[in-house]
Amino acid sequence: MTILKIRGGDLDLVEYDFTSFHPGENMNTCGFEKSYSLSPVKTPVRTQAPGRIHLTVLDMNRFAPGHPGGGGIGFAIDVFAEVEVRCIEKGFEINYSRPAIIKHFLLVFSKTVGYTGGFSVTAKDHDYKHVGLGSTSTILTALSAAVNRALGDPLTLDQLRILIGNNYVEETEGGMIAYGFETGVGPAVSGRGGMAILGDNLTVVHQHIFAKGKNVHIVIPPSSISSAGEEEFSLLMNKARSLDYRDRELKAYIVMMDFIPALNQDDLKKMGDSMWEMEFRGSKRAEIEHHSFELYQYMHKLRKAGLEFIGMSSVGPSIAVITDMSREKLSSILTPLQLEIAVSTKVNNSGLVFL
Repeated sequence: MTILKIRGGDLDLVEYDFTSFHPGENMNTCGFEKSYSLSPVKTPVRTQAPGRIHLTVLDMNRFAPGHPGGGGIGFAIDVFAEVEVRCIEKGFEINYSRPAIIKHFLLVFSKTVGYTGGFSVTAKDHDYKHVGLGSTSTILTALSAAVNRALGDPLTLDQLRILIGNNYVEETEGGMIAYGFETGVGPAVSGRGGMAILGDNLTVVHQHIFAKGKNVHIVIPPSSISSAGEEEFSLLMNKARSLDYRDRELKAYIVMMDFIPALNQDDLKKMGDSMWEMEFRGSKRAEIEHHSFELYQYMHKLRKAGLEFIGMSSVGPSIAVITDMSREKLSSILTPLQLEIAVSTKVNNSGLVFL
C-alpha cells in the first residue's frame, strides 16, 4: 500500500490511498447492467484498433485514479493493437503480456451484460508502452469491441467507451491492478479515428477528420524520468493540478475559439500554433518540464525548421510531428539535435475495424 500526497495549492493537501486490487474487484457497470439477449458466435472475432496521441488534458482538477474526466485532445495514428476473441464454455484463457488488465475488463463486461460463459483472448499491442502512445487504452478498445461482437453486440461503441473509462486500470506487481488516469480520449479516437476533443465525464464534445494523408513522425527524446506509476501520479496530482487552476479557462478558450475552427477548416498550421500555445499552459507545461526544459528546445527548433504541428503526447516523452515532410527530410533536421525518429506513420481517420 502506498500513500501519496496531493497538493493543489497552499491550503489544498490531501492523501490518496494508492491501493492495488485483484482483477474483478471494484467493478463499475455504469448503469448498463440489465438483461441482454446474447448471441455467442462460434467463430473467432478479430479486431484492430489504432493507437493515439494524447495532446493535452484540459483540467487535471477534474479527474483522478478511479474518477475519469478532465477533458482532453488527441488523435488516432496508424500504430495498431490487435485482439482475437473466442467464446468458450467457462473461464478466461488469456495470451497477453499483461493479463490482469484483460481479465479485469472481461469480468466487468461479463457482469454488465450477464454473460456466464468464458473467453479465450489473444492480444498484441503496439509495443510502445508508457511513452505517450496509449498502449493500455488501445488494447482495451480492441478487446471491448471483440468481446461485444462475440456476443452479438449487446452494447454500443459509446457504452463500451464509458465502461473502459470507468474501469481503467494499469498493472502493478503480482498480478494486481490499480486505477489509472483516464480522460477518455484514447478510446474515443481509437474507436472512430480522427481528432477528438473531450469534456468532463468522458463526454465527446467534437470529433472530426484530422490531417488526412499527412505524415506523423514520433520522436522519443532520451529521458531518465518515468512516465508511469507513482512518478506519473505525483506529477499529475501536484504541480500539473496547481497550474491548471490558473490556466484552464485560457486553455478552454483556445480550444473553442481557435483549435476547433482550425480543425474544421483543415488548417494544420493554425492548429499547430494553438497547440504550441497550450504546450506552455497549465498541466502540459508540468508534463514537459517533468522530463526537462530540453524538450521545449527540441520542439522550438523543429518549429523553426518549418514543421507545421508539434506536440508532446500525454506525459511523454514522445513528441509527435504532423507534416508533409518525409522521414528522410525530417531525419536531416533531427540528426544535428542527436534525435531519431522512432515511428513514422499516418493519422488514422478510420478507427477500429474488424478483421
